[in-house]
Amino acid sequence: MQYWLFKSEPFKWSWEQQKAKGKVGEEWDGIRNYQARNNMRAMELGDRAFFYHSNEGLDVVGVAEVSKLSAQDTTTDDERWDCVFIRALADVPNPVTLKEVKANDALKDMALVTSMRLSVQPVKRDEWVEVCRMGGLDPDSLKPV
Repeated sequence: MQYWLFKSEPFKWSWEQQKAKGKVGEEWDGIRNYQARNNMRAMELGDRAFFYHSNEGLDVVGVAEVSKLSAQDTTTDDERWDCVFIRALADVPNPVTLKEVKANDALKDMALVTSMRLSVQPVKRDEWVEVCRMGGLDPDSLKPV
């Protein structure tokens, strides 16, 4: 399993809206950055991802999973742009703020710190475990601890 982080401005697409999509999930469309697109192309079904509110909130608020593999983004005719579908799995009981991530030495190399503008980022397993711990989640079962 691989781990990722999806960034969204909550006034455009919030965690609450993502949860409302249920088991079907939602197309993660509109990405126009090659690195973010390539990250989505590398995803596998069932990969886990943090859902991060950017611009307002600046925190990890939920956990999602990839529910449909990368395919043509339906919001454009340009074949260069792909997207995946993701579905909500769990709330993060104690949202993890960007300040907290930056203050944690174990996360100093996390893409959220080093590549802040990238909207779809890889997350290493040890980073996954640490952010889950900080947020009050078991990293495997996604149950509150």
